[in-house]
Amino acid sequence: MTRVSVTPTLELTCQLIRRASVTPADSGCQDVVAERLAPLGFRAETIARNGTTNLWLRRGGKGPTVVLAGHTDVVPPGPRDAWRSDPFEPTVRDGLLFGRGAADMKTSVAAFAVAAEEFVRAQPDHPGSIALLLTSDEEGPATDGTVAVVEQLSARREAIDYCIVGEPTSVDRLGDTIKNGRRGSLSGRLIVKGVQGHVAYPHLARNPVHQVAPALADLATTVWDKGNEYFPPTTFQVSNFHAGTGVGNVIPGHCELDFNLRFAPTSTAEQLMSRIEAVLQRHGLEYELQWTVGAQPFLTRPGQLVAAIGRAIEETTGSAPQLSTTGGTSDGRFLATVCPQVVEFGPTNATIHKVNECVRLDEIEPLKDVYRRTLELLLA
Repeated sequence: MTRVSVTPTLELTCQLIRRASVTPADSGCQDVVAERLAPLGFRAETIARNGTTNLWLRRGGKGPTVVLAGHTDVVPPGPRDAWRSDPFEPTVRDGLLFGRGAADMKTSVAAFAVAAEEFVRAQPDHPGSIALLLTSDEEGPATDGTVAVVEQLSARREAIDYCIVGEPTSVDRLGDTIKNGRRGSLSGRLIVKGVQGHVAYPHLARNPVHQVAPALADLATTVWDKGNEYFPPTTFQVSNFHAGTGVGNVIPGHCELDFNLRFAPTSTAEQLMSRIEAVLQRHGLEYELQWTVGAQPFLTRPGQLVAAIGRAIEETTGSAPQLSTTGGTSDGRFLATVCPQVVEFGPTNATIHKVNECVRLDEIEPLKDVYRRTLELLLA
């Protein structure tokens, strides 16, 4: 590693990157964090389900409770020879820290831990409670991760007042963007049935591609809603389309396509399903359609948490952040079901899931400082 000033946050980030925790593996990352915080009175509880490892670390037994939530799993690195250095060997180069998970989101996890550590050492008798929630099933199907912990907390009526998810939300520089909500996600898998035949005898066949094309044109140009002051309008996108037998002289007997809508709370999943099926029926399609509601939208309006983290960012970076609800889904959707105030904040996201993923070295300590200052503003 290039000679740099190794802070506790950087050191812990490198420890975590070295553990090849490709989803749903945790590879011991959560143990590293638990062992670090145990001397400060954080009680560790592992909640494992179907091969997923989840960690609930808590200090204190009273409210208000501030939760720092993140994931220790990472996406696969892809071709190793495409990386300039080993994706699981943290490497500093040109003012950047490279490694799988550097931005998404082992730097945030390390910053959470060190921020909590510094806060507790400075204020060992702080009011309220601090908790860390870590999962190894965020980059995967997300069926046994944060949602499993939320179910446990709900069953025993353990309340959460504020939650910060460490997703990489910054766009151009650290602190320019806070996510105070996310759109919902509705996916459909559509099979349109036709009649297979020879391309030279189309009157003896029925081409499902020709049939579905006008319906897709309608769906692609539909204005689903106008969004609202916090959310952009709902969008519709086709992600996969398959048809044909692989030869050029056969009209296919069916076609299959996948589509997704990212929807604002101005529309419900049920309304969108109904509108789409009405279009398909209007075009006279014979079809099968399977729906998956991957996420419901959530929103945290400006209040104590938004104000606290916004102030912490401005004090640390000198600039005020913007609120945003764009982007993909996150585990914030599960936490919002049990916590009234959820925001996401983390480092810049330009290289997440890419080859040569990296985070700026000069973001690492300020990120930790933002988390620590937010704890001070909410609990001190």
